[in-house]
Amino acid sequence: MSEHLPELSASARRVQEVLNRKGVRLDVVELPASTRTAEEAARAVGCDVGQIAKSLVFRMEQSDRPVLVIASGLNRVDERLIGEHVGEMVSMANADFVRAVTGFVIGGVPPVGHLSDLDTLIDQDLFNYGEIWAAAGTPNAVFRLNPEVLVEITGGFVMRIAA
Repeated sequence: MSEHLPELSASARRVQEVLNRKGVRLDVVELPASTRTAEEAARAVGCDVGQIAKSLVFRMEQSDRPVLVIASGLNRVDERLIGEHVGEMVSMANADFVRAVTGFVIGGVPPVGHLSDLDTLIDQDLFNYGEIWAAAGTPNAVFRLNPEVLVEITGGFVMRIAA
């Protein structure tokens, strides 16, 4: 793994280093095609859209705290369900907030390696797949894993996120 680190961009390398520190054998790859959206990512890696674990940052409206929701690429997040779980209303965070709390740009936010500790919620529908793909720091970097490892590396809470 580490022999590939110099070939990665700085953001993707940061994600690879976090994965290495967590003791998991997962390899970040940067692709020539965009993986910014779930559809683009699925095309680029040759999988179903549902296998894309998209990382979305929400902002709690009263406390101004971030919440990371890792959703199946097929699902639209129900903000009401997230709000019920965290105890206050949430809304999708804007690009500046996402960058400030994660250190990554929208379209490349990985499930790990953020600047801030994020409460993490994981879509139960990702467990319909033996293998999933997550963003790795840039709009064209990804890594393959299974849903159980996603829970392990994020400490996320698995729940229904789509109505």
